[in-house]
Amino acid sequence: MHHERSRYLAGRGYLAACTLGLPADVTRAAVLRDLEAWAAGTASAGDYSAALERARGHAATLLGAQPQQVATGSQVSVFTGLVAASAPSGAEVLCVDGDFSSIVAPFLARADLRVRHVPLDALADEIRPDTWLVSASLVQSATGALADAASVAAAARDAGALTLIDTTQATGWMPTDDLDADLVVCHAYKWLGAPRGAAFAAFSDRAVDELTPFTAGWYSGADPWTSCYGPGLHLAPDATRFDVSPAWHAWAGAEAALGFAASLDLHAVRRDDLALANAFRERLGLAASDSAIVTWEDPTGCDLAALTAAGITASGRAGRARVAFHLWNDEEDVELAADALRPSGSRVPSHR
Repeated sequence: MHHERSRYLAGRGYLAACTLGLPADVTRAAVLRDLEAWAAGTASAGDYSAALERARGHAATLLGAQPQQVATGSQVSVFTGLVAASAPSGAEVLCVDGDFSSIVAPFLARADLRVRHVPLDALADEIRPDTWLVSASLVQSATGALADAASVAAAARDAGALTLIDTTQATGWMPTDDLDADLVVCHAYKWLGAPRGAAFAAFSDRAVDELTPFTAGWYSGADPWTSCYGPGLHLAPDATRFDVSPAWHAWAGAEAALGFAASLDLHAVRRDDLALANAFRERLGLAASDSAIVTWEDPTGCDLAALTAAGITASGRAGRARVAFHLWNDEEDVELAADALRPSGSRVPSHR
């Protein structure tokens, strides 16, 4: 997929798809067109809604769902908040220890829920008959580790528990169209390279039935243009009842970004991203992995500082240095990053 590198204005030394993705040429062009139309007074609500519906179709493709099963929003935590607000008092919610706050904090904010945190590799085994919901990221933000989503889904089904899977750190570099979950949520500004403020979620029939659309507004009706005023409640019969009024400018870019991602062979993207990530791991003496995110212990931040000093854009999370490899990267980025950490061949990261 390295031929896709030409679609990006920059990318050399940019190892931060897991923090902020880069826009492909089509996304950049769409955002610029939108800015010009807005400035010229030719932008319209109808055109924005049409763009959003096209984007919903692309999101459905990426999540292996039908468009009517997909709700559009602005942030993962808002979708998680709907689940948390809908939980019965005293319900048990099972989370991964150290998972991203957006799929943990809404449950903690309700003092009457029992929130249990377990290690990622124990998640399926820790699901109990009284577990109401399992909430987990498919790819962990802090470590890059992948969840065994199939085992979690099977155990949750056996227990009658709902499942919430966050694919923000997965969709775009790996296929996410075969997840068996009641709610699959994704914010598109990382690996999908969309403007921040465009998120989407696929709802199972059970989730549509059991969750309350507390964020209902004019866009949650079957026809938003006839749902603008009370006193009645206007709710679509499907997952679009969970739509929030779209952030128009974000979705102008997201339509292009999601369409571009949906056109790619994500099995090939995963293969190529993993090849780069594992080549980097090999250079540092780290074991091969199944994640495009590479992290290692860096409690003092020295390794991150070395990468930054070499002109490489990386990140640090939870006492670990973190880099990611995606469409705009190639083998030269692997060498640049490895050389920054091992300038004389004698220095390796603190975690072997």
